[in-house]
Amino acid sequence: MVGRGKKGKERAGVCPGVKSGLIFVFTRQIKPMRRFSALVLALFTGASAFSQTEIGVFAGIANYQGDLVDKVFQTPRAAFGLTVGYQVSSRFNLRAGLTFARVAGADSMNKKDLRLRNLSFQSPITELSLIGEFNTFDLDQKKWSPYVFAGLAVYHYNPYTFDAGGNKIFLRDLSTEGQGINGYNIKPYALTQLAIPFGAGVKFNLSDNVRLRVEAGLRKLFTDYLDDVSGNYADPSDLLAARGQQSVDFSYRGDDVPGGSPAYPAKGSQRGSPKYKDYYYFTGVHLTFLLPEGNGGGGKRGTGCPSVF
Repeated sequence: MVGRGKKGKERAGVCPGVKSGLIFVFTRQIKPMRRFSALVLALFTGASAFSQTEIGVFAGIANYQGDLVDKVFQTPRAAFGLTVGYQVSSRFNLRAGLTFARVAGADSMNKKDLRLRNLSFQSPITELSLIGEFNTFDLDQKKWSPYVFAGLAVYHYNPYTFDAGGNKIFLRDLSTEGQGINGYNIKPYALTQLAIPFGAGVKFNLSDNVRLRVEAGLRKLFTDYLDDVSGNYADPSDLLAARGQQSVDFSYRGDDVPGGSPAYPAKGSQRGSPKYKDYYYFTGVHLTFLLPEGNGGGGKRGTGCPSVF
């Protein structure tokens, strides 16, 4: 096993009878998330034999970019999360994170031509991520360091809007662009998908065992339906026959806004733009705590012996 002394020097040692490990469970009945959780567990269990554990909390802002916004930082919503990580070396960290957030977009906040479309959405985001961080400076020698990160995440979302009475209406099952309806070559979008997180930030050593990260991170998505808007309008008669009147009502809402056209757009006319995928992004701070000597392995003051989790 390898630990780190006060000055960042490596020290070899043996810790008999210690079982290293980490149980990180995300209790949702979603198979891709369970598989991803198992991968996180396996990687961190192997890493714990030579790394120092850190735990942390995240608080910040979530935003989305897609068909229903025309500016960045247009509809911020709160985001928070928990992280468990390992300081593999003074310049490299691995961390797993569980983040809860909400994203939103609305034509009412856009330019005039988009306002007349009158679509809107909100969605919760539940994200489980595994990320590697690389520090520019040696944090055993410096008080601060810029860093970059990238990794893999699986997230769950479910876009919805509200009717005139304030009732929540989930959009995916309405097939607003003909998804899953005969005659339309569009599959229903999955509500649990993979994403690629990447970004950068700055870390500060507040003490030997406490660090503050200021971070901005984007998520590259593989769907354009985070906001339930991507391509073209379907035929309202097809929507009515397959999904009912509510599908027609929420696929086009221009007749509800002053100046909007009361006529439903022609089949095949542009509703969104499939040219670019949607994405969401977080900005905020992480406060992390390196577990002290005797409770976590390695680290500036550790003995190299991991704790039992």
